Amino acid sequence: QVQLVESGGGLVQPGGSLRLSCAASGRTSSVYATGWFRQTPGKEREFVASITWSRSPYYADSVKGRFTISRDNAKNTVYLQMNSLKPEETAVYYCAVQPGTAGSSWNYWGQGTQVTVSS
Repeated sequence: QVQLVESGGGLVQPGGSLRLSCAASGRTSSVYATGWFRQTPGKEREFVASITWSRSPYYADSVKGRFTISRDNAKNTVYLQMNSLKPEETAVYYCAVQPGTAGSSWNYWGQGTQVTVSS
C-alpha cells in the first residue's frame, strides 16, 4: 500500500507559476513511476506528467516546455513545477503511483489539490 498527499495548489494569475508536491509513504520501494493528472468537473481525468524510479520524465504535449517534474528520494516526494499557467489548466491535480513494472495500472491516488488560474 502507498499513501499519497498532494499540496501546493492555490490561486494564481494567468502566466503565473505554482509548485505542487506529492509526498508518499508506505511501500514506496515498490513504485515504478509517479505521475500527475488533472481533472475538471464533468471531464475525463487527463495525464500531465510522470517520472520513473530512474528519473526518466514524461510529459503531455500540452505542458512540454512549461512544466517540470522531479523527485527527491530522500523525502519520498515528487514535485511538479508549473510555469506560464493558463486559465484552461484550472483543475484538481492528483498524484498517482504505478507499482511494480512498466505497464501496470495507476493503482494509488491522492486526494488532489485545487489549482485555479484566474485574474
